[in-house]
Amino acid sequence: MITPTTLCEMFEAAVRQHAARPCLEFLGRRWSYAQVHDAVVRACAGLQAMGVAKGCRVGLCLPNSLHYVVSYFAVLRAGGVVVNFNPLYTQSELAFQASDAGLGVMITTDLAPILGRVLKLLDDGTIGGVVVCPFANNLPLFKRLAFRLLKRAMVTVPPSGREWVLRWDELVAAPEGPAVPVTPNDLAVLQYTGGTTGTPKGVMLSHANLAINAGQVRAWFPDSRIGQERVLAVLPLFHVFAMTVAMNAAIGWGAEIVLLPRFEIGQLLQALRRRRPTIIPGVPTLYKAILDKGAKPSDLASVRVCISGGAPLPHEIQRSFEAAAGCRLVEGYGLTEASPVCFCNPVAQGGRDGTIGLPLPEVQAEIHDLEDPAKVLPIGERGELWVRGPNVMRGYWNRPAETAEVLSADGWLRTGDVGVMDADGFVELVDRIKDLIICSGFNVYPRTIEEALYQHPDVVAATAVGVPDEYRGEAVAAFVQLVPHSAATPETLRAFLKDRLSPIELPRQIEIRAELPRTAVGKLSRKELRAELLAGAKRSETLSSRSEAE
Repeated sequence: MITPTTLCEMFEAAVRQHAARPCLEFLGRRWSYAQVHDAVVRACAGLQAMGVAKGCRVGLCLPNSLHYVVSYFAVLRAGGVVVNFNPLYTQSELAFQASDAGLGVMITTDLAPILGRVLKLLDDGTIGGVVVCPFANNLPLFKRLAFRLLKRAMVTVPPSGREWVLRWDELVAAPEGPAVPVTPNDLAVLQYTGGTTGTPKGVMLSHANLAINAGQVRAWFPDSRIGQERVLAVLPLFHVFAMTVAMNAAIGWGAEIVLLPRFEIGQLLQALRRRRPTIIPGVPTLYKAILDKGAKPSDLASVRVCISGGAPLPHEIQRSFEAAAGCRLVEGYGLTEASPVCFCNPVAQGGRDGTIGLPLPEVQAEIHDLEDPAKVLPIGERGELWVRGPNVMRGYWNRPAETAEVLSADGWLRTGDVGVMDADGFVELVDRIKDLIICSGFNVYPRTIEEALYQHPDVVAATAVGVPDEYRGEAVAAFVQLVPHSAATPETLRAFLKDRLSPIELPRQIEIRAELPRTAVGKLSRKELRAELLAGAKRSETLSSRSEAE
């Protein structure tokens, strides 16, 4: 059994054991665990001077950086609650989430236009204070000087002397302040869902939820070496998968976290060669990009294991990456409401391609009937995946009705994913319930179509969605991105799929695009394409109605 603890205790234990070891590396600059701890203590004191107390919600609108990691643990040390923001959010998205969370302070970067959007929240009274972190301060000396000289247009200088706007150096100038006692059951992070359906909701994750999930991840890697691992953090830490696997679990290992501000293949290759990471958490599109954009086997020679999450891992990507890198790439599964990791394929032998693996320690799983959710289905039958464990959320922030819809009285979480469990406990996910395409009364699963498209050698990325159809109710539309200079056409792709899909699954339309929409962590997103198709259908109906009227 993994003992419940707090994220603060987890961090302090790592500092005691690995004080002199590198904790963070950012584009060539490094900080030890002791140095990061010192910054956390001082930032905590500064936040307390701003009025942050137990239970206060503090926003982090930051790219991957020293400032993110320090701010995260400083907020928790002050007894506050971290609220993660995507720095690319629009003004309305920032305002909604800040208002819904009841945010007190926002910690952000001086990069434009991010700071400008955050300051507008201060101007209209949505938030009460802003801390501005200079991005250049993350860089080694010569890169810092070059950035300030050549990238001045990217930086917004915060107004001097403005009330409730503090620069980072002012925040950490405060003397050491006491840590506020917190318990494992206290709220640690308010993590908003991506809003793929309806309004985004704040998922309440306790210290125990997150610390235990970090421990579950570490337990799944029995050959990990305490104090010796190096974890590549290219996924954004404001996303729950990276927050848990690339940061919290890494700190529990006493690992060095090799931070990148964003995915850029040149920077990634340099990081691989410079710090020789041993563990890479990623999403399928990241591994595909590493293969397609120039990584050599020697660049990946230090990597022992990669864990893929956030989206289904296509078989072709898994096999190609493992062959090129000479390491294990295992598919896992989770959701924000579960901190997030629930399943993973074994790192050693025994994994099963096409499945999300087995439940992590202390996670229970069941398959429930889609028509009668109270009914648990036997092995081999298709239904909704339910999970229960100490990593499952406390509920949605200020949304008891929505909480009751997905969280049973005895702690079972409805995932919204359709899957099949075999006799050994491995689960194959078919698709999201909300993503099902109903064609002439038959269930069509987008993942099946996407997997078939990935078998074509020219397909880089593929997304399938449902489009309104007068005859069938819905028909399949597929969007693909091809390798440069490919001769493939929609017609040749349809011909390729005829022997791989049933007639009902065969896309009615295939559209080739230069790029497909992705989420903040780089996984392919069906939401934008579905909205585009629906908007197009509504326009067609409107034009048709006008024509008939005329």
